[in-house]
Amino acid sequence: MRFTKMQGAGNDFILIENLDGSIDPENYPRLAERLCARRLSIGADGLMILEKPRDKGDVRMAFYNSDGSVGEMCGNGARCVSRYALEHGFGRGGEVSIETTAGLVTGRCVSKRMYTVRLNDPSVIDLHRSVEVEGVEYDCAYLELGDPGIPHCVVLCDSWREMPENNLRELCRKIRWYEGFPKGANVTFCRVDSENSVDARTFERGVEDFTLACGTGCGSTVTALTLLGLVSGVNTRITMPGGTLYVTVDIEGGAARNIMLTGPTTLVAEGEVLDEEL
Repeated sequence: MRFTKMQGAGNDFILIENLDGSIDPENYPRLAERLCARRLSIGADGLMILEKPRDKGDVRMAFYNSDGSVGEMCGNGARCVSRYALEHGFGRGGEVSIETTAGLVTGRCVSKRMYTVRLNDPSVIDLHRSVEVEGVEYDCAYLELGDPGIPHCVVLCDSWREMPENNLRELCRKIRWYEGFPKGANVTFCRVDSENSVDARTFERGVEDFTLACGTGCGSTVTALTLLGLVSGVNTRITMPGGTLYVTVDIEGGAARNIMLTGPTTLVAEGEVLDEEL
């Protein structure tokens, strides 16, 4: 079984082709859980399996988190898939359409390593939620990108960078499982540093820890901050531990659409899976 390892702003993935259907989809969760295990196997934040399209896409992406759970979509993963697909003959004119569980995603080549994807439009936007953890209320926004939606909780908090990492991790874990989020949520703490610059960190469900970057987290964060009037939403720079991403979003009458996520992609390795546990 051949694999490609890629990363986008530190968000790393294993890509496997299953265009001929030789891998039984029932084995996808086990493959993800094993191959993504760091130190025990290749290691990654998620597994992406490329399949033949079923509808209007050039290729289909099945995405699984490192714990084997299904992910509706992954923004940084879609950027990596866009590069892989275009370099392997899928798509045309520097663009590729990717079918995902959350809907159709379009990827575009900006330069050799820079790629843009159009994220799924939000199906849910609630800018004024509150989450109570151990007697403390945190104001947040809740969004779901796509349908079925990828749930994101965006917490605007100027002091998060001063919190000890383990304290912030445990706080994010509690918000991630907050009873008010029926599907759970990815949790992003953010701080607006200037008119069009945001610093953020995301705790991802399915990984159950911080990742170096989260593409849909960036898209959700900039969308919420734009709707709140705190950033322009035009090529807004969002800095995460793994690198810098850029988000542009169209706002029309309180609705958000055309969330464009741009950032780097990196080819890390190609090879054959020899994991004897599989």
